[in-house]
Order: sequence, then C-alpha cells, then structure tokens
Amino acid sequence: MSATINAPAKLTISLRVTGIRSDGFHLIDAEMVTLDLCDTLTIAEAEKSSLSVSGPFAKGVPADSSNLCLAATKFAQRPASIHLEKNIPHGGGLGGGSADAAAVLRWAGISNAASTVTLGADVPFCLRGGRARITGIGENIEPLPHLDLTFTLVAPPLHVSTLAVYRTWDELGGPTGEGLNDLEPAALHVEPKLKWWREQIMSLTGTVPALAGSGSTWFVEGERDDALVELIGEGAVVHVARTRKAM
Repeated sequence: MSATINAPAKLTISLRVTGIRSDGFHLIDAEMVTLDLCDTLTIAEAEKSSLSVSGPFAKGVPADSSNLCLAATKFAQRPASIHLEKNIPHGGGLGGGSADAAAVLRWAGISNAASTVTLGADVPFCLRGGRARITGIGENIEPLPHLDLTFTLVAPPLHVSTLAVYRTWDELGGPTGEGLNDLEPAALHVEPKLKWWREQIMSLTGTVPALAGSGSTWFVEGERDDALVELIGEGAVVHVARTRKAM
C-alpha cells in the first residue's frame, strides 16, 4: 500500500547569524512558519529505495542519492519507493528539499525532530512545522503561537546555493542585514541579479521585500499578487501563501 503525504514549504521570516561553531556550522536565531504551498510525495515500502520526480519544478531536482528524500529513508532505515510531485520552487530558499525529507520521516514514524538536523538544518523545523523560533544550527525548536498570516512570494528564475551564501557571509566578515535577514548581503553578492528583483518588487508594491533564507525567493506580507503580475512575464513565479499550523 502506498501513502500520499504533503510536504509544506517553510518561510524564514527573520534570520540572524549569531556565531560559528568550531566545526564550521553557523548558529542562527530565526523565526520560521509553515506555508500551505506543498510538494506531494507518494511513498510505498520497497526492498530498495528509489525516487522519481515530476511537477512544475521537477527540472534540476536530483533523483539520485544526493536527494534528501533518499537520505531520509536511510536515516529511518525504511527503504521506500518515492514519487515526488515538485510544486515548491527548487533552490528558492523555501525549504523544499527539507520538507520532502521531513515528509518521508513522518511516513517512517520518526518524531525526534532534533536528531534529524544531521540531514539538514531545516529538517527539524519541517518535521514539526507551525511557527517557531529556531536556534542552534536548526535543532532547537521553540514553538510560537500560530498566526494567520498571508505572504506573496516572488521566486525569480534564479538558483542560489545556500552553501555559497554562507561561505560568502564568512568572507564578507559576517555582515548584518539591513532588514531582518543577515544572509541578504551575502546572497546579493553571490547572485547580483537578486537586487534587480528586489527593486522591481519595491517599485510595484511600495514595500521593501524580504529575502527568504539564503534566497532566491523574495516576499512581502499580504495578498499582493495583482500588483506583481507583470513579473510573471520576466520568468518569476508569483504565489500567495498562507501560514498553517504544526503537523
């Protein structure tokens, strides 16, 4: 029997980098929320794990052992056949890969969120979901009261490497972001085209957008998709998303 499981995206509303551990991992203090934008996974028991990918954002998503879905089956010691319907923009800073891994872990009955940080810094939060303050390298989750919030997401046709952004943040001397995201200066350095997108969103909405995590997605609060519709012609995905409660 197969099971169909949703994998909700996450949005990092604020992110401060508070230090670096001796092993090189960055310490953060962030607020994250779960969104109603979801990937969908169809999972069945199997003798050997396998993965297939389809959907509007399947392009560029690896289906080999580098995919966190397969890493999650190994972590849980539950081989599975997985089909992933990719609805969350790939490489947009919305935690799609971590959300997919968390969905596999929920299917496998894994509930110890902190232990899953070895798979990725966002996996513990994605396993629990809701709204929370995240500290450490992602393993410390302090649940916060649910708020009904709406955000308009603008995902440009750009892929920004989280690893490259953190490395650049180090090279720049650990800058503090002008807004609520300390990684924004480094992300703009890694991918200068992000600045153009920020300026377009600001011009069309009159609001300075915030960068989701390490990028490349920008977001503004409220339902502003009508104002941003012309950016679809530039190759962006414009999506209105709402917060959802913990799993």
